[in-house]
Amino acid sequence: MEFAKLNNGVQMPMQGIGTFLLSPDEAEASATYALKNGCQLIDTANAYCNEKAVGRAMKNAGVDRKNIFLETKLWPSFYEQDDAVDKTLNRLQTDYIDLLLIHQPAGNYIAGYKQMEKAYRDGKVRAIGLSNFNEEQICEILNICEVKPSVLQTEVHPYYQEKELKKFLSHEDIKIQAWYPLGHGDSKLLNEPYFTQLAQKYGKTNAQIILRWHIQDGNIVIPGSKNNDHIKDNFDVFDFKLTENEMSEISALDCNKRYYTSTPQMLKKYAEMVPPVDEQK
Repeated sequence: MEFAKLNNGVQMPMQGIGTFLLSPDEAEASATYALKNGCQLIDTANAYCNEKAVGRAMKNAGVDRKNIFLETKLWPSFYEQDDAVDKTLNRLQTDYIDLLLIHQPAGNYIAGYKQMEKAYRDGKVRAIGLSNFNEEQICEILNICEVKPSVLQTEVHPYYQEKELKKFLSHEDIKIQAWYPLGHGDSKLLNEPYFTQLAQKYGKTNAQIILRWHIQDGNIVIPGSKNNDHIKDNFDVFDFKLTENEMSEISALDCNKRYYTSTPQMLKKYAEMVPPVDEQK
């Protein structure tokens, strides 16, 4: 495993497993398998409604809590609830969260960020950050924060590389974390001929080539899966390195293609939506 050093000194694994769109049963099984097979980073969120399942997986995997990097996200409708972090901790059955993010730039996200800062000062959270924020919104947080965000989680993959945003984040010492690192399963991206060529050269799969590119390009990745073979393969990317020329060739594949685009209407709906977190298994 390789690690990224966050701006407060915390070491974060460069690769983990995401639980977006996984049911509680699927999240528990996948996270348990991943942890038992060397994974150290688990990503979840209030809105995924599988935090309880992730908490069970951490208990069942038999891995020391200090060797698990737990990441979750506050949902907009909870930003102004003073007990939102404590309720999240209770669902996860843990005393602390390694990285807590503001999930969406919707609703009163300033209040949500202030709440995370308090949790950080109280020792309930080791690092805080943002998800789905653009540069302007990040600057808004930087102008008011007392605790600087450590991570931005956003869409990044070979077809959407966010090069300018990454320059800004590098200047601010904020790490980027890629969701949809494999392009949301887009067969065109996964079957890109150049990845097939590299996969043959290195004896890897196309997905492993993409994940290796991410890591070498500084992107922390959290591919999600409920398939144990895929989970195992996703972590088998630390025994080879792409050359500078190969990295450049992949850089040239950037075509500004997103799979998710936020709109003001969507953000308004996010602020009004209350995830059924109390009903999760």
